[in-house]
Amino acid sequence: MIRRIARTDRGRKSSKLLKGCTRILPPPVSGKESVEDLVDNTFLAYNSARLREACSLYVEKILRPDVVVGLSFAGALTPAGLGPSVFVPLIEAGFVDWMVTTGANLYHDLHFAFDYPLYMGSHLADDVELHKQDVVRIYDVLLSLTDCLMPTDVRLKEIFMRPEFQKRMGTAELHYYLGKIADQAERKNRKHGVSVLAAAYRARMPIYVSAPGDSSLALNWVESVMLGSELVVDTAIDVNESAAIVWQTKQEGKKAAAILLGGGSPKNFMLQTEPQIQQILKLKGAGFDYFMQVTDARPDTGGLSGATPHEAVSWGKVNPTALSDAVVCYLDTTVALPIIAHYALRKRRARRLRRLYDKRKLYTRKLEQAYRILSAAVRRNHRG
Repeated sequence: MIRRIARTDRGRKSSKLLKGCTRILPPPVSGKESVEDLVDNTFLAYNSARLREACSLYVEKILRPDVVVGLSFAGALTPAGLGPSVFVPLIEAGFVDWMVTTGANLYHDLHFAFDYPLYMGSHLADDVELHKQDVVRIYDVLLSLTDCLMPTDVRLKEIFMRPEFQKRMGTAELHYYLGKIADQAERKNRKHGVSVLAAAYRARMPIYVSAPGDSSLALNWVESVMLGSELVVDTAIDVNESAAIVWQTKQEGKKAAAILLGGGSPKNFMLQTEPQIQQILKLKGAGFDYFMQVTDARPDTGGLSGATPHEAVSWGKVNPTALSDAVVCYLDTTVALPIIAHYALRKRRARRLRRLYDKRKLYTRKLEQAYRILSAAVRRNHRG
């Protein structure tokens, strides 16, 4: 009798616990479903469920009018064609307000603007033979050394000698000028909407590169310096501008979202804006309000690429009250991102473009002014 009661009590507790859960009983796939129907009705567990949660978070919260959306991406995504297929549509729809990426992604983005082709190949290709034929491989993407990479280098060498590049600047300004050239190339080649740089230029959306010395963009820039160019890329400008974007977002009563595709330096550069505000400048901050990451990196090896939003809370990077609005999806970005973008573009209307490139200097001045006021007050208190 006692045992029967115990089992009954456990059953009642179990029923109460499961009462708020959704039963897993999906409809059969018919082949007539839309992508969003598949996501909503069949992505029910494991990383498919995390992908569904990411789609929902993006559409229902991140794309609200009062949210400023930052997006970082690492890994060779532009060579895989995600520029014209996904990033450009998201930029044009106002679904991204500022970006951080690698110089390599932007270098390869220029191939599309200049109409130098990339090809689908095989990851099983004979690399010795590819080398003999002047073909380079990024897993299963193939590029010609002589018909793609080297012509891009020749054009960059000439570009970096132009008058507008003969000064000290941050990477947002550098990429704005490159975006203008990419936009002109798109028009000339009648290939509208193929370049991330061109789309960002038209939307006046800033793109930062966290490690500007680490790419073929830098190799060509450095060569131009050897030839007399006065271009200096100043990372201090980038650190202050990116922090100012996040700080001003909160000053205006808005929320900040971080979409992180992959990890690496771009991920940290985006998230370090909050420690810059709170830890270094000693200004008031609370961390990002929304966190969405697609990654294949594990958290238990200690690398930043796999670091979770919970860990980021300890650094002040993520608002501790916002963990319910944080999703990590362990998937290849080339699989997840087109689905997320399609889901959002089907369910949300375009947002007003924020044109943060035009506002970045004003925001930086406001950040610097707030820091100077606080520093002066601290000095007065110390003297007192």
